[in-house]
Formats: sequence, structure tokens, C-alpha cells
Amino acid sequence: MSSIDWIVLLGTLGFIAIYGAWKTRKSQNIEGYLKGDSDMKWATIGLSVMATQASAITFISTPGQAYESGMGFVQNYLGLPIALIIVSAVFIPIYYKLKVYTAYEYLETRFGVESRLLAASLFLIQRGLAAGITIYAPAIIIATALGWQLDITILLIGALVIVYTVSGGTKAVSLTQKWQMAVIMGGMFIAFFIIIFNLPENVSFGEAVSIAGMMDKMNVIDFSLDIDKRYTFWTGITGGTFLALSYFGTDQSQVQRYLSGKSVYESRMGLMFNALLKIPMQFFILFVGIMVFVFFQFQEHRILFNQTSLDQAYQTEYAPELKAIEEDYQIVFSEKKQYLEQISTSSNPTEIDQAIKLAQQKDQQEIELKNQAKAIILKAVPESKSKDSDYIFLSFIMNYMPIGLIGLLLAVIFSAAMSSTAGELNALASTSTIDFYKRLSSTSAQASDKKMVIISKLFTAFWGMIAIGFALFAQLLENLIEAVNILGSIFYGTILGIFLVAFFINKIKGKATFIAAIIAQAAVIILHFFGQAIFSYLLQTPVKEVGYLWYNVIGCGLVIGLAALLQMVIKEKK
Repeated sequence: MSSIDWIVLLGTLGFIAIYGAWKTRKSQNIEGYLKGDSDMKWATIGLSVMATQASAITFISTPGQAYESGMGFVQNYLGLPIALIIVSAVFIPIYYKLKVYTAYEYLETRFGVESRLLAASLFLIQRGLAAGITIYAPAIIIATALGWQLDITILLIGALVIVYTVSGGTKAVSLTQKWQMAVIMGGMFIAFFIIIFNLPENVSFGEAVSIAGMMDKMNVIDFSLDIDKRYTFWTGITGGTFLALSYFGTDQSQVQRYLSGKSVYESRMGLMFNALLKIPMQFFILFVGIMVFVFFQFQEHRILFNQTSLDQAYQTEYAPELKAIEEDYQIVFSEKKQYLEQISTSSNPTEIDQAIKLAQQKDQQEIELKNQAKAIILKAVPESKSKDSDYIFLSFIMNYMPIGLIGLLLAVIFSAAMSSTAGELNALASTSTIDFYKRLSSTSAQASDKKMVIISKLFTAFWGMIAIGFALFAQLLENLIEAVNILGSIFYGTILGIFLVAFFINKIKGKATFIAAIIAQAAVIILHFFGQAIFSYLLQTPVKEVGYLWYNVIGCGLVIGLAALLQMVIKEKK
């Protein structure tokens, strides 16, 4: 990386961090540290909410997801506007009325301390692990760009994020996220236009979209009812609604963002900002990945984008086998490129149809050869990360972006990592401090504001270390953007079920809800690990997997249904 890129990278990140520290230099009490003095306006809240959700994973992994699987992932967000309207109408007024620091304080007033601690514990588990993934994602960038060891890079990035978060608290996180989102979206638009500019002269933007469609990458909406499809209209509008409702309504990393608002109105407007812009933003990021796909249909490249693992495999006994596969891949790539050029230049409809069919066949051959190469790398370098999609957009940035813009795009991804991870660690610290230390410690009542801030900072550092530990194992996961959503879906349905019972079903009490939540959570975990076998047996037909968005619906439904039944039983005993 050039010295200009380093200046752009460090200058951008330095400005954001110094700005946040300067603006929050007077926040020394627990109200300021955990709620940002409750004086944020809707624009800051809206950008902060979006930045907390849009981690570095979004900008590294989502284009790679589109490259490999197309635009269908956007269906994951179809239920988000519905969820945000419900949160604005129901959740926000209750939180403001009770003047809570965390979402889980409300549950004690409704059910008792057991349900409060259960929901808070589920949040801490899933968000603590997810924070590890958001640290791991930018670590890939530095390790790849600078040739550093991945484990050392994870430790370095994690330590920097901990220092950044401990020093500033909620207000620093929210204020800096506003500038981070500006850098992020500006950088992505620049990357998009550079991709379009670097397409072959005979391939216009419209033809690039057509090529993507021919290769089955532009299927945005899928109305299929297949249970083993991860992304369909139905999983998005149902499971996606439940996922977003739980995430924005009960996940402290989001609740804490809008609880820092000056009023109910400011918080609602911040969420409506996200309701309008989140789907277009995700669509655009996926579309960037589609254009990267089209770019690499004409630009020669190695069989895999994870260059480090590929080079390591060539140093083993598997090198001859891998070399043969890569040579076959280059032949197939050249043939497919010829057919795509024929599609762009020919005016004969029969020739174009024939070229499309042949290009699609060659594309399938490429996929098969890539899978063979991945299998060899797994045998040759067992400790390597085999999921190639997380390296696709990074490879384009490092090899094809102009000097100066490489630094800007890296700043984009680092900004996303800092904003998202800082928000998560801040929320984990708030829940640990308010829902556990303050609620359960016999000495917390006498603790001064200064001591409470110190306790919060210690919890921030603790969860930062937990996140670093999980990041060291993140390479065992699949595509990172999916890994975060899968992890959330395992827990979010149960948490949402507890809150919906609390809000809407007054007859159900704490004991029934607590037992139902434990059973529901166990059922969802069993479904995640053994759902394929269970549904294959019940349906008497092979099922590849259960779409993880359904976990949110199932977990939530089980809590509500079981709690209602248990309440009847408990009532009869009385």
C-alpha cells in the first residue's frame, strides 16, 4: 500500500476518533456515559442506528455474498420497515415512560427479576459472540493487505476498539458514527463508479446488468415456498420482520442508540430514517457485488480470491493437483469470456441465445472447479479460512483501485468496524452494569456516579476481550454476513416472545413466561443443529437445511404459545 493510502487511511480514522473524544470530554457521569445525556437529535440517532448495524462485515462480506449467490439476500430486509413502525408505535413510548437505561429493566416491572435476567443473559451471549465477528472482519483486511498474521491482527484491532469505546461511552459512539456513515457511503459510491469505469469498452452499464441477469444474479424476489431456501419473499416478510422487531426493539445495542434521543419524537424519526433508507442501502451494496462479478467475467484472476491460503497450498504436496485444477479453470474462463463478448457484440438473436447457454454452462464448470480447489486447500492448509466470498471485494480494492482510493476504502471498512463494534461493546457494558451489577450487587446502591462509570468501563473491556477470543475462532464460520444473522436468529425469537407477552398479554405472568422462554430457546438450538434430520424425517423427503430466518418466528411463537398453556396449568393448580 502506498504512502498516500496510509495518509488517507490514518487521517480519516484519526479525525473521527479525535472529534468524538473532544465532543464528549465533559461526559463523566453514568447518565452521560450510558445514555449520552439524552440530548441526541433524530439525524444523529438515525445514522448511529444504521452504523451500529452496518458493520465492516456489511462492506466486506455482502458484495461477496452477491457475487456468489446474487441479489436474493436483500429479501432478508423486507420486514424491516414493518418492524420499525411497530417499535416506534409500541416500544419507544414505554421505554421513555419508564426512563430505563436498558430494555430489560422493563421486564422486571412486568414479570419479575428472573425474566429480566434471562432476556439480558440471552442478549449478552449472542451479542458478545457477534461482536467477535465484527472484530474479525476488519482483521482480514489488515492481514491480507499487509501480510500480517491473522491472530496478531485480531488482537491488535480488538485492543484498539476497546480503547476507543472505553474512553467515550454512548455519546462518543453516536457522534462519531454520524461521520463514519458519511465516509462509508461516500467510499462505496466511489468504488461503484470505478467498477463501472473499468468494465470493457464494449460492455455498457445496461449490458453489464444483462450479463448479471443471464448468470442468474439478478433474481431479487423469490416467491418459492421451499423450506430449505434461506432467502425468499416469505422468509423476509415473516422471519425478517420478527428478526428486525427483536433486533431494533429488544437488542440493547440498538435500544441504547435511540434512548439517547431528546424525546420520543426524535427517537421515532431516527428509526423512520432507517425504515426508508436501509433496504436501498443494502440493495446498493449487493449491487456493487454484482458489478464486481461482471468485472471479473472479463478480467483474468486466479481461481480463488483468498490469495494467502492459495499460496500456502502451493507449498504442500497438493500443489500439482491444485495447479492442474487452476489451469483447467483458466481455460474455462477464457472460453466463457469469448461467449460473453459474443453476446455483447453480436446482432444475431440465434447466436446470442446459443452464446448465453454456453456461457451458463461454462459458469457452472467454473463453480465446480472452484469447489474442487477449496476442498484441496482444506486438506492442504486445514487452518485456513475456506470461505472465499469474504475476500472478493477486498481483492478488487487492493488490486484495481487507484492510489489514494485504496486508503479511503480501507478507511470505510475500518470506520464500519469501529462504529459497529463500539456500539456493541457499549451496549454489552450497559446491560452488564444496569441489569446485573446494579440490580444484584448489595453495594451498588451506595456507589457514586464516578464508580458506576468505572464499573461500566471495566465491563466494556471485559466484553472486548470476550469478543477478541471469539474472533480468533471466527474463521471456522461460513460467510460472515450470514454468520451474524444466523447467530442473532437463534436467540432473537425467544427474546422477542418475552417482550411481546409483556406488552400485549396481561393475563400471562412471569413464571409461565420464564419457563416457556427456556423451553423455546432449547427448541431453537436443537432445530439449528438437528433441524435438517428432523424435517427430513417428518416430510419423508431430503431437506438441505431450515432457513434460519424461520428461527425468529418459531422461537417467538413457542414462547407465546407455551406461556399461554403454562399459565392455564399454573392457574388450575392455584
